[in-house]
Amino acid sequence: MQRPFPWEGLYPPGTDWGAPVETSTLPELLARSVGRFADEPALLFQATRWDYRTFAAHVDRLAAGLIAAGLRPGDRVALHLPNTLTHPLSFFGVLRAGGIVTHLTPLDPLRTLQRKIADVGARFLIATDLPNLREISEKLDVEQRFISREAAWLDGGALGLPDAAPLSEWPALVAEDIALLQFTGGTTGHPKAAKLSHANLSAATSIYTNWNAAFGRRVQPGERSLLVLPLFHIFALTSVMVRALAGGAELLIHARFDAEAVLDAIERDRVTLMSGVPTMWTALSRSPSIDKRDLSSLKAVFSGGAPLPVDIAERIEALTGHRLGGGWGMTETSPTGTNLIPGSLNVPGGIGVPLPGIELRIVDPTDPARELPQGEIGEMAIRGPNVTPGYWNRPEDNARAFVGSFFLTGDLGQMQPDGTFVLVDRKKDMILSGGFNVYPRVIEEAIGEHPDVTEVAVIGVDDEYRGQSAKAFVSLRPGADVLTLDVLRAFLADKLGRHEMPTQLEIRAALPKTPVGKLSRQELRESAP
Repeated sequence: MQRPFPWEGLYPPGTDWGAPVETSTLPELLARSVGRFADEPALLFQATRWDYRTFAAHVDRLAAGLIAAGLRPGDRVALHLPNTLTHPLSFFGVLRAGGIVTHLTPLDPLRTLQRKIADVGARFLIATDLPNLREISEKLDVEQRFISREAAWLDGGALGLPDAAPLSEWPALVAEDIALLQFTGGTTGHPKAAKLSHANLSAATSIYTNWNAAFGRRVQPGERSLLVLPLFHIFALTSVMVRALAGGAELLIHARFDAEAVLDAIERDRVTLMSGVPTMWTALSRSPSIDKRDLSSLKAVFSGGAPLPVDIAERIEALTGHRLGGGWGMTETSPTGTNLIPGSLNVPGGIGVPLPGIELRIVDPTDPARELPQGEIGEMAIRGPNVTPGYWNRPEDNARAFVGSFFLTGDLGQMQPDGTFVLVDRKKDMILSGGFNVYPRVIEEAIGEHPDVTEVAVIGVDDEYRGQSAKAFVSLRPGADVLTLDVLRAFLADKLGRHEMPTQLEIRAALPKTPVGKLSRQELRESAP
């Protein structure tokens, strides 16, 4: 390893790329926080507030209950949950019991959920009785399911999850054990489960701490972090929840994002920290009431999940007095990677510098063993204690994903002369919509089930609110009825998630093809307005 790296000269005084990165199991991380912050508020959801001691006690009782119900070390437990107290309770409870968490996305249709459960071999499911979720949860194929009685619990009743007296001895865990199987498509195709160890997730948290301390952004007691991002997503899970609980802050959980409700919460609850994806910041910046709101409690604001338009970043800075922090990362990096340097210029595609302990290089996409000179565009390859050891039961994908100890991200980037990085493009076919990875092939397969469709190709198009959304190009069988976007979306209602739904449809007599007969998305992109 050759140091110093070009970007180290941009680090603020007191920040060391080689600073020790702390790793531990996540139950150990929580136990340390309980020891330091026992009576500090930890979680707030609606009218229910838990301090650290109370939260840990609930975690222990759930973990003991799961073990009594038959959970064994290494068993996979699927969480089909929105943002409520049940999620952090279940996440840490499963890990305390020695299990492995896998997240299911409430946006996904039934068959996608079934595929994910089968892929990781999940024996157990924790879900909720909230409307529209219980029905689909009860159709999932698992050995045991536990349905939390969310509404009754918030009214003072029992939650209904397994509950038993804490054990005197818990299942042994080490930091290298897998904690989470987090689904991602990586860059193409059907989702696959990235293995993230306790060490990966705790390292990501430590790396954030090492970096943000230099900018006065340390998460600590007295801070109030607003959680509106979905906890089934790695950004919210690590960058918001685990960071808050590791630092002694209070996590204010909202079930969903609503711009006016968020502004109300910032004013009422004196929120100090907030993270969001660009669509959220766009909605907030365009709120009719934004100029009349008191945002003075905010100390730091962060954006991630997708590139942030420069004009939105500048608008949020003018409103809050704080530069939006952000950078680049992915599920496979837990999701730490790079961060913008506070005070730096907003550059289109700019993602800042690698965080302490992380190496980033640009390699030849056709020969990833060859590192490219500074200034050339190539594939970004990353190495660090936060990076996944690989995908669950995907040896062929793993062989393609690594060159030595470097993980090939599938993203094209460029190192600038000053040592900062620019994200040039995603893999050409992936759509990044509202912070979610959307895969054209999945949409094409679903549209292809329509009896009148003979050919289909999907590309990403610019979307003012989401960043990108899907546009479908379709050719129909002779004599078919007219196919409208509304009719198509109704057909896809049980096949795709809302974030995958096409927002545009174009009917063509035939679709363009490459010389070898494949549908040419590139030609469609070039012809799209």
